[in-house]
Amino acid sequence: MFRKRILVAGACGQIGSELTLALRERYGNDNVIATGHKTKPGEELLNLGPFQFIDCTDINTIEGVVKKYEVDTIYHLAALLSAVAEAKPQLAWNVNINGLYNVLEVARKYKCAVFTPSSIGVFGPTTPKDNTPQETILRPNTMYGVTKVSGELLCDYYYKKFAVDTRGVRWPGIVSYVTLPGGGTTDYAVEIYYEAIKHRRYTCFLRAGTYLPMMYMSDAVKAAIDIMEADSSKLKYRNAFNVTAMSFAPEDIANEIKKHIPDFVMEYDVDPVRQAIADSWPNSIDDSAAREEWGWKPEYDLVAMTKDMLEKLSDKLKI
Repeated sequence: MFRKRILVAGACGQIGSELTLALRERYGNDNVIATGHKTKPGEELLNLGPFQFIDCTDINTIEGVVKKYEVDTIYHLAALLSAVAEAKPQLAWNVNINGLYNVLEVARKYKCAVFTPSSIGVFGPTTPKDNTPQETILRPNTMYGVTKVSGELLCDYYYKKFAVDTRGVRWPGIVSYVTLPGGGTTDYAVEIYYEAIKHRRYTCFLRAGTYLPMMYMSDAVKAAIDIMEADSSKLKYRNAFNVTAMSFAPEDIANEIKKHIPDFVMEYDVDPVRQAIADSWPNSIDDSAAREEWGWKPEYDLVAMTKDMLEKLSDKLKI
């Protein structure tokens, strides 16, 4: 289905900022309404199309924008990420769950389709660690994970009970050169490139040997758009599909950087909170359901991502 009036909640965030621009390029600048809460939007978001401030915990602000712009699709990305959510669990529940509930209620009333990302955070210590299947144990021990499991179930309910066209993917860690991440456990995989270029040195907050599923931003954006354009009748899981592109530990990314910056040095100063979160997540995941049901296929591996990140960041930082 070709959709023309899209609202992006959380458009100022790490993923939302790039997804919004990709959607505008695809559907037209005026047909994609960027929204944010308190973060000041970048010039590109402001200049290329509509922007509105909303509070996802206030249903009236969401409904007002949906009515004003006759929105038919909502990409709901507004959420507190893993490390921040663990520090502020009550706020995380309010934003991540009550905010999603408000979006789904508006979608039910105005017959909007909804994309809501889930995460590898839904998995917990009792989940199989390697090649984690689509259907498996979801018993996270973090507030972020609890909200993501609850969100998947809530979206399933609104699809089955009210026929709201809800869809989602379980994003792994996301790497991007455009916008800095905001409090996630996989943030090291972005920070390391900045520090490698600027200082030839990085102190990692996860220990060596911590393997996690990861993805380059362009593939994350592609996944979000592709699943919303997929044939609804072919989707079995809907909320949410495992998707991945690669899996690596901190030393793997450091070794790849050394191929471009030979004098790069990485040290370790482990953050117990983020390490505990990472230890509860899989080493790798099985995304065969997404590949079979809607043709998911990533374009970047660690080698290609590292080359692109270093080139793009060198230009951005003028180093």
